[in-house]
Amino acid sequence: MGILRFKMAHYAKQEYWEDRYEREPDSFDWYQKYPGVKDCITQHIKPTHEILHAGCGNSRLCEEMYKEGFQKITNFDISHTVIKQMQIKTKDEFPNMKFLVMDAKKLDFEPGKFDVVLDKGMLDSILCGDASVSNAETVIGAIYRVLAPNGTYICISYGFPQSREGYFKNSAWNWKITWEKVAKPTISTTAGLSKEEGQDQRNFHYIYILKKELAGALPAKAEAAEKKEEEGEEAAEGEAENPDQEQIQSLYSSI
Repeated sequence: MGILRFKMAHYAKQEYWEDRYEREPDSFDWYQKYPGVKDCITQHIKPTHEILHAGCGNSRLCEEMYKEGFQKITNFDISHTVIKQMQIKTKDEFPNMKFLVMDAKKLDFEPGKFDVVLDKGMLDSILCGDASVSNAETVIGAIYRVLAPNGTYICISYGFPQSREGYFKNSAWNWKITWEKVAKPTISTTAGLSKEEGQDQRNFHYIYILKKELAGALPAKAEAAEKKEEEGEEAAEGEAENPDQEQIQSLYSSI
């Protein structure tokens, strides 16, 4: 468990991703491909929406959405390597697609710019690292700031509701939170779920839908968190999340 936890912590480190994308430049989708989540997420996205794809990696999600008419997509990732790869890969077929190098804790956009922020696995990666609680709060606060009033944060995660919803609740944010679950690809391709399988949380990925309900300025707490990060101060609180062993094994074994 200790060794596995150490390896999982790499997912929150930029150098891990730079090395991984140098070694593995081919497209890879964490958790689910677009068809697996399409029915859920397209209920909350319109072709006219400004979409921010957070922690895009080399997923084909943005390309497949673009082909279906969702063409106002800005992608970002902390890895310089993968952003350069994606810029080269998409420049001819997807000329309006944007790819930016950016840290999710320091989103360099004006408040209220995006109608939707789409995150498939990014928050989970952050929760694997050091100071995970404080970093998750900073990231979600930054997402809240760049969302327009009534905008939607869609977070696709392996985390069960009882281990994720707490991160979304903060007095600085006014979210309406709902969630859906989709069977993991290895499960959904079978003849169907038995009653026991349907009750086993490990057989699903979870899609959290967070609707920003009120307009207004950047909440004081979120603003303070961003200022703290900019000044280079380290949070004293917030040790790394300690999810149960089965959840960790579920993610790590899928790589």
